[in-house]
Amino acid sequence: MSTPSAHYDVIILGAGASGLFCAFTAAQRGRRVLVLERANKVGKKILMSGGGRCNFTNQTVEPANFISINQHFCKSALKRYTQWDFIALVERHGIDYEERKHGQLFCTDSARDIVDMLLDECAAAGAEVRTQCEIRQILPAGPADTGTARYKMTIDQSQQTAQLTCESLVVATGALSVPTLGGSGYGYDIARQFGLPLTERRAGLVPFTFSDALKPMCERLSGLAVEVSVTCNGQTFVENMLFTHRGMSGPVMLQISNYWQPGDELVIDLLPDRDASTWLTTTKREQPRTRLRNVLSPSLAKALVTELQQFWWPDRDETPLAEWSDRQLSDIGQQLNGWRIKPSGTEGYRTAEVTLGGVDTAAISSRTMEATSQPGLYFIGEVLDVTGHLGGFNFQWAWASGHCAGLVV
Repeated sequence: MSTPSAHYDVIILGAGASGLFCAFTAAQRGRRVLVLERANKVGKKILMSGGGRCNFTNQTVEPANFISINQHFCKSALKRYTQWDFIALVERHGIDYEERKHGQLFCTDSARDIVDMLLDECAAAGAEVRTQCEIRQILPAGPADTGTARYKMTIDQSQQTAQLTCESLVVATGALSVPTLGGSGYGYDIARQFGLPLTERRAGLVPFTFSDALKPMCERLSGLAVEVSVTCNGQTFVENMLFTHRGMSGPVMLQISNYWQPGDELVIDLLPDRDASTWLTTTKREQPRTRLRNVLSPSLAKALVTELQQFWWPDRDETPLAEWSDRQLSDIGQQLNGWRIKPSGTEGYRTAEVTLGGVDTAAISSRTMEATSQPGLYFIGEVLDVTGHLGGFNFQWAWASGHCAGLVV
């Protein structure tokens, strides 16, 4: 029996945020588009994002919200398809959404609304989407293939093998983060196959783990959240920190993890709105009989104060402030404003929201997302060396990069 074959103008690998967006953008231009997805359903990462509500973009999107070896690469795409463009699309589909702090926009009901919107756009434009497809081989097309074909591939679907050709091949396979949702390094394999460089990759927007005395402390405080400022390698974020059974998480730790390297210290300001040294020495004069833990407890959770006491003043828990020297209180204040900790590592790709690094943008056109040395081969979304901060920025990059490629494929 002969193997079925078909030719498409555009084949997109990956039915996630960037892949689906690229698909309907290209199909709206009259291109014959096929999207191939390995998983049994599309948009798995969208569905799980934002606690199931999908933080789909942000009110304020700037190049500074993105990390890349080439900080300028993202500018063109973000300018050509803005957060306001995506918000208009969401509103056109009648999806209710809400703004949370720091300009983050979430679906009021469910992330399913965003996936359904993308699929509706694909259906209306005529883009075909197939799931449970395994790519067996990708090769440059030869003279015997369809005249406009640049690439040919062999795929397995429903226990059947098919041969496909296309003029434009778009890699929207995502990256290594959260393998249970389909994350893989397949896009990097394709880049290597066609001679494109990769930058170093590591887990980003990921919780920290500890192996020293902080580990049992974090276990005891698991579930406690406190607003702090965290600094590492010249970057500072102010948000909630969450203690977990494994270490420290929460928005502020996820943000700073993008700038942390193994061996680096984190500096945590537990009282970011005040000079703790001045406050404690002033309080000593005003309330000389008060214990230090009683001064701190209204500003920090009592359980956290108890743990810090064991670290920093274990033998003075019943000592009134009057019996502390100003220098001793000042030292405690400096620790509260500058608690230095050294994580042993992170939870890795298993729980990372993104992958830092990827296909080197030096080999990609910032206007079209096409590989400059390989006509007809495009890379969009997380597979590229462009990573956004927490807060809807990675989705905005998916929409913008998918849009740019969709206009030209």
